[in-house]
Amino acid sequence: MSRSTAPDVGIITTGHDVADARLHKITAALQHRDLSVELWGLGEAEGGPAGASVHAGPRGSLVQRLARTAVLPWRTKAKVVMTVDPDMIPVTRLVTTLRRRKMVADVHEDYDRLLADRAWAQGLAGLPARLIVRAGSKLAAGADLTVVADSHLAPHQAKRRLVVQNFPYVAFLTPAPPSGTPRAVYVGDLRASRGLFDMVETVAGAPDWSLDLIGPVAPSDRDQLEARIAKPDLAGRVRLHGRQPPADAWRLTEGAWAGLAMLQPTPAFVEAMPSKIYEYLASGLPVLSTRLPRQTKVIEESGGGVLVDSVAEAAETLRRWSAEPGELEKLRDHALQWAADHLSATTPYDELADAILSLLRGRA
Repeated sequence: MSRSTAPDVGIITTGHDVADARLHKITAALQHRDLSVELWGLGEAEGGPAGASVHAGPRGSLVQRLARTAVLPWRTKAKVVMTVDPDMIPVTRLVTTLRRRKMVADVHEDYDRLLADRAWAQGLAGLPARLIVRAGSKLAAGADLTVVADSHLAPHQAKRRLVVQNFPYVAFLTPAPPSGTPRAVYVGDLRASRGLFDMVETVAGAPDWSLDLIGPVAPSDRDQLEARIAKPDLAGRVRLHGRQPPADAWRLTEGAWAGLAMLQPTPAFVEAMPSKIYEYLASGLPVLSTRLPRQTKVIEESGGGVLVDSVAEAAETLRRWSAEPGELEKLRDHALQWAADHLSATTPYDELADAILSLLRGRA
């Protein structure tokens, strides 16, 4: 592939499925600027963004990931190379420097704190991962463009830093009024620290309700989850949909009565603002949420949900909503009004696309 026919932007990842919502949002914004996009990642190519050139494969072993980390930056011929994994930043910096290409580093999580949530990353066994994350953060600061998903995320002293928060991409959302029997939904990665078992037990305590879980389940939690939802009190009421491309995921929420967000106060989440809160509100889904600081602020400001401190309180809230649906109607109205006032059709992803367009035009 010659330089003139190379894709405008190549997004490379060894840790993310090509169905990942942020990858779809970024790609859609780039395509809206008439930029061609090539995506290398995990999963099935069919789950990747429409219109992009998608290369996907299985997750494989740690050794295979390390090999892809070393090789993948050399495989893309794109004019701008964007990486979303901290372990890929060192090689990507090297390759883009040698080839005189532009590099974008997307830092969309607090990786140091995220590792604190993972048992495998503790002690000596996790030292290599912690060192890679810290080195990646330092090298990300020297990229032609450093993108962070929130203002509190490092690196703060980047050459050119752009905050691209995980706001909804409205084209993926399909607001619809509640229908059928009471149904709650959750969209996102599923693990204990993200409230997986609290959500399941909440629905167990509200017999009129069912629950759709839309997202990949952490392997460490899958056996326990499947055993729990097979028990008589939950049989048939909790449905697992696995990872879905974002447009498909949000279509599955149509007709739901409420959205759940029960993140635990772990180091990775206590300062986080999950994008699903915004997406629930923009979809007109009343939110049932744990009382983490930033979630609390948005839900109280919007009036579009209820904050709870325990599974028992969450279950009682669902029972009240199914007995008195008028409360849900008011919450839905507040959610949609707040979203209309605060979530414009122009998103931070459009700002990112404009910044990358400037790189391509040599204006950075």
